[in-house]
Amino acid sequence: MDRVSVVEANLDRYLSEAQPAPRPLAPDAPLRPGSELTAQQAMELWQDQATSRSIDVEARRLKAQGRSFYTISSAGHEQNAVVGTQLRLTDPCFLHYRSGGFMMARSRHDPEVDPIRDTMLSICASKDDPISQGRHKVWGSRRLQVPPQTSTIASHLPKAVGMAFALGRTRRLEHEFEYPDDALVMCSFGDASANHATALSGINSARYALRRGNPMPILFVCEDNGLGISVETPARWIRESYGGMRYLRYFEADGEVDEIWNVVDEAIETCRTRRLPVFLHLRTERLWGHAGSDIETAYRSQEEIRAVEARDPLLRNACRLVETGAATPEELKGILEEVRIRVREAGEEAAGQGHLATPKEVMEPLAPYDESRIRASAATPVDPERRRAFWGEELPEEITSPVKRTMAAHLSAALADEMLKRPEILVFGEDVGRKGGVYYVTAGLQKRFGQGRVIDTLLDETTILGVAQGAGMAGLLPVPEIQYLAYVHNAVDQLRGEAASLQFFSTGQFQNPMVVRMAGLAYQKGFGGHFHNDNSIGGLRDIPGLLMATPSRGDDAVRMLRGCLATAAECGRVVVFLEPIALYHEKDLHQEGDGEWLSDYPAPGQVLLPGEVKLSGEGDLLVISYANGYRMSLQAQRILQEEHGRSVQVMDLRWLNPLPFEAIQEAARGKAGVLVVDECRRTGGGIAEAVVAELAESGYPGRLSSVRAHDTFVPLGPAADVVLIGTHDIVEAALGF
Repeated sequence: MDRVSVVEANLDRYLSEAQPAPRPLAPDAPLRPGSELTAQQAMELWQDQATSRSIDVEARRLKAQGRSFYTISSAGHEQNAVVGTQLRLTDPCFLHYRSGGFMMARSRHDPEVDPIRDTMLSICASKDDPISQGRHKVWGSRRLQVPPQTSTIASHLPKAVGMAFALGRTRRLEHEFEYPDDALVMCSFGDASANHATALSGINSARYALRRGNPMPILFVCEDNGLGISVETPARWIRESYGGMRYLRYFEADGEVDEIWNVVDEAIETCRTRRLPVFLHLRTERLWGHAGSDIETAYRSQEEIRAVEARDPLLRNACRLVETGAATPEELKGILEEVRIRVREAGEEAAGQGHLATPKEVMEPLAPYDESRIRASAATPVDPERRRAFWGEELPEEITSPVKRTMAAHLSAALADEMLKRPEILVFGEDVGRKGGVYYVTAGLQKRFGQGRVIDTLLDETTILGVAQGAGMAGLLPVPEIQYLAYVHNAVDQLRGEAASLQFFSTGQFQNPMVVRMAGLAYQKGFGGHFHNDNSIGGLRDIPGLLMATPSRGDDAVRMLRGCLATAAECGRVVVFLEPIALYHEKDLHQEGDGEWLSDYPAPGQVLLPGEVKLSGEGDLLVISYANGYRMSLQAQRILQEEHGRSVQVMDLRWLNPLPFEAIQEAARGKAGVLVVDECRRTGGGIAEAVVAELAESGYPGRLSSVRAHDTFVPLGPAADVVLIGTHDIVEAALGF
């Protein structure tokens, strides 16, 4: 049977047969003694819930006609409208996908928002959808402070925690936030998602932060309908899992709508005034299966389905309103009929609207880039007097000591200069504070800038990248550190599925700028194995819109970091700044003691932007590389010249995503051949395939070849040299042209 029609008929039948209460309630009277919910508020709630339900019905009708594209409904979850009513517009909300009731209720706070039209446009993937322009069906609104979420597995919890962490530090930072001091962050998710690693990570990090003395105003709302698609959540599992946790206040909301109202009110007030994590366990139902394509009878009996339908919150709340005298059946019928008409009209209008039709339209918000703004921002000088006071007698560009002219030393100085210039920068990660990082790149920063801006985090990359997203959305400029490239694979979805997608799915209305410093690549001597010598960047290059920079020299590292920070600050971009560990403290190029890999510190104002590459030497063979491979290519360049009389030109790509194809094609023009030296592994680990494919498809007439590492994990000790590329491999390949 069509269970949608059954549920609709149940409600209609009740409203037709029910008798009004003998004594009506005044609009401002409580629904029951001791409740804070008034009759008028209860009526408005029911209207919002009925609106959400009607949208779900219309979505399925249009989908059956092939005119809409989304049928995961909010039916049965409408009690979340109570939360939407009680929160303020200044409380950012990261929502579960069954949040129709919540959004209808929250929209009352801003009369200029039309939630019915907006939702139907989103369901129909219309380019007029005000949040995503039809790129995805999301709950989101700039006016309502609801960043769009695409996750169904609670992967949005870490960034919600990050935003709460940022709001909790307002008094410790020289930054003006757009949120009031008592704002809180709300984050909702399902009972099945509560078991996911990202959910556990987010909740754990909120508790950890509170234990460390940080205010953490976050309201976790677990909407418990007892199912994860077809898998039952064990009875009392959520209560047993989260009800007794320290540093997490637990509330359970169930029963009649006025009882739920009071519990929600207490939970919100506790979070707002105590500035601590609160877990609100909201009991819900799930009507009509997981989505329109879900055949619920495959795992639920007809008796179970009917039992759930009998607990329909819309029906239950209607009974409560009629029995208490808050509304008559006729009043509720009138509301329902009006809502259904409005939703049907909005659905018909939305289904007739156009869709994004060209690659340019689809990709427009993916990777915003304004070179003039970025260059101006990067070139803005630090106040000279403040800078002299900070550095003392010797500015970084005046230092001649070899120890302080390496890449690691230059990066440390560059971070300090940028923190002087940009008070919104936060530096955080494992061991970055007191220790100064594993390779001492952040040494001394916490002592100079304080624990408010340089923060040691718990050991969890998901949390680190989640905090970066939340802090970026709060208006800060996060510079998180991931200790090793291999470690990011534990949490890469925080970059791929969450951070890099925010501007895309919000049409640029929300941003989470960040520059993720990541130590990586191979060639460490006497340390590592595969977990510290990861030579695969394919998983990062695969992320749409991600900017990826990889310096090979200290002076380049400074200029590129300035460009990356300016790009994040001005255009909201997500940037990975991959720092080659083996080159952090390297001093020499050709022989021990030559000092040719040391460099002077570029004075403030000098900057490198995406697409700007470096060419060294001349010759009819172009060797293209980056990072360690660039240094080895220069070594091969000398050997080829001195021992074989062969001149080659070497390019340092610097930028690995997007690759600087225009510069590559320009440099390759007129060359007899191009050799790509890629220190990453052969099968999709690096950039060789993309460079060779681009040149071949663009009609490059010369010979193309590559030198790449073997497709394996990097072993420990001398065995690494067997599978990684070396200078001799480059020389041999060049001689083959």
